[in-house]
Amino acid sequence: MLSIIEQIKQGKLWDFHGGIHPAENKKISNQSPIVSAGIPQELVLPLKQHIGSKGDIIVSVGDKVQKGQALTQGDIAMCVPVHAPTSGTVIAIEQRTTAHPSGLSDLCIVLHPDHTDTWGKKKTYADYQDRDPAELIETIRLSGIAGLGGAGFPTARKLQGGLGNVDILIINAAECEPYITADDRLMRDYAEEVIEGVRILRHIISPKLTIIGIEDNKPEAIKALEQHVTEADNILIRVVPTKYPSGSSKQLVKILTGREVPSQSRSTSVGVIMQNIGTAFAIKRAIIDGEPLIERVVTLTGEAFKKRGNVFAMLGTPIAYLLDKFGYKADKKHPRVIIGGSLMGFTLPHSNVPITKITNCILAPKRKELPLHTYEMACIRCSACADVCPSSLLPQQLQWYAKDQNYDKCEEYNLQDCIECGACAYVCPSEIPLVQYYRQAKAEIWARSQDEMNAERARQRFEAKQARMERDKAERENRFKKAADSRRDEMAKTGGNDAVAAAIARVKAKQAAAKADTAEVKPAVAAAIAKAKAKQAASAQGATSESQPDNSEMAKLREERKRQARERKAEKEATANNQPAAENDSKKDAVAAAVARAKARKAAQQTGTQAEVEAENVDPKKAAVAAAVARAKARKAAQQAETKAESAPEPVVEAENVDPKKAAVAAAVARAKARKAAQQAAKEQQNIEED
Repeated sequence: MLSIIEQIKQGKLWDFHGGIHPAENKKISNQSPIVSAGIPQELVLPLKQHIGSKGDIIVSVGDKVQKGQALTQGDIAMCVPVHAPTSGTVIAIEQRTTAHPSGLSDLCIVLHPDHTDTWGKKKTYADYQDRDPAELIETIRLSGIAGLGGAGFPTARKLQGGLGNVDILIINAAECEPYITADDRLMRDYAEEVIEGVRILRHIISPKLTIIGIEDNKPEAIKALEQHVTEADNILIRVVPTKYPSGSSKQLVKILTGREVPSQSRSTSVGVIMQNIGTAFAIKRAIIDGEPLIERVVTLTGEAFKKRGNVFAMLGTPIAYLLDKFGYKADKKHPRVIIGGSLMGFTLPHSNVPITKITNCILAPKRKELPLHTYEMACIRCSACADVCPSSLLPQQLQWYAKDQNYDKCEEYNLQDCIECGACAYVCPSEIPLVQYYRQAKAEIWARSQDEMNAERARQRFEAKQARMERDKAERENRFKKAADSRRDEMAKTGGNDAVAAAIARVKAKQAAAKADTAEVKPAVAAAIAKAKAKQAASAQGATSESQPDNSEMAKLREERKRQARERKAEKEATANNQPAAENDSKKDAVAAAVARAKARKAAQQTGTQAEVEAENVDPKKAAVAAAVARAKARKAAQQAETKAESAPEPVVEAENVDPKKAAVAAAVARAKARKAAQQAAKEQQNIEED
């Protein structure tokens, strides 16, 4: 049985599932050679023009740059730099709308050309056959080359992945999409440089077989390539039937080798590496001529263009500049400008969008030339989409799940294998924009996967931090332990343990002595506390006895006043009958008052004597405090008595020798009782009224 390579050399071809045959519309743009588009007044260079990460900006606003000078840089294989397409001045670094289906803006470097087109320093490798492949791959990366077929995958990264892993190199020259003729004219006009680029790729990869796959609708390009291919090159030019999308990577591998690339895998997994014909041309310019990727071939086509053809357009050239220069006349009812072909292209939001590394066509159709499909209808389940799908998917089910935002089901049905060729939408009788649903679903799935990756990285960082903290803690503890052990060992060697033990013993002895002193002092402290409590009790008893004076004399005086009041009343009643009786009563009252005063003096003397006896057995300080309190109370009582005496009626009989203090006290007590009696009488009266 013949091997795959032997079968290929004998001219065997395979086929892939599905595919369509739309109108090609290529002759309107491939009849004239490639021309230069010129230098516009402004170049807008997005930092991201490829699959991968952006580079770091290495210029500033106001810097003057030369043609071919790098404007960004990056150290990873998935990052390719952007270069100045011509000499000029950087006038801005800002957000501008880029060539993307979303119509969103991205960070761009805006360059104002000086129209001198002055080249910077070039580094060439005319002797590339004597160079190491790794050195050439790095030169390709630094030249900013990415796949020019439309995917934009960094070429250097793809070449690195293919070193030693592939046995077949395929150069994709199929260019199957309608309207696009950039590769066709490039092969016609620059066939020698294209073949030289293929030779450089062969030197880097060292494959067993190199195949240029080209559709049979490009006879002029086929002849041009055959003129520059020799037997020593070991390059096969294989013509394949025209069928869309035969130019897709997986489909072309299937046609030329019969190998089928697994789901969500690249062609290198089956021993095949593929490069575009435009990429080979750019590699030749970078290695042989030392020119980075600063321009590319762009097809200008569609009936709205007066001048149709292919041009070398500088990267960053505004599409509006190309439209004006090549006679664009917009359709009156439905003006449209599409980047890409009629099946895989997308409509621009406006014309101030720059040319990038993956821009291969500007299509400006009239309404009748490319009708609008704006009337989406319900799916009739005709299965036409599944019949033409080149990836053998189920577009109908994918559209249902994408529309329902059931992204798990979309992944289950291998949405990522969709190449967005548009064949399903082309044959759909209900005019359902299937590719739009797939693109939206892919973007959402990608965003969710990024969120999950970020969350996983955050978790890993957190766990790493926790582990690091635990390690640091353990290391500190080990250091402290080792330091303590070393100190103990050192003290043991120098006798330091004896000194430490002696110090500890001294401290313990001091603590024991303090406890002993405390035990000896305790009985004395208890006795002092007992004495203080006894004094406090005696003082409290004395204060209680002083605060409660003997009121017997006051009671006698009160009874005496009552008796005198009764006698005065009786005297008033008997005045008219017996005057002498009144005189006798007055004498009796005077005698009684004198007797009362005598008794009061005697009681005061007895009270004072008793107080002196008690004072002998009382603490002098306590006695002084009690005396001061008594004097203060007496002064206060005297003041109150004087205040009340001014409004009180004078007694009928005045005692000449009565003690003023005693009299004041008696008056105060009498007034208090009178107030109490009045309050009780008022309360009883109130109760009677309520009853």
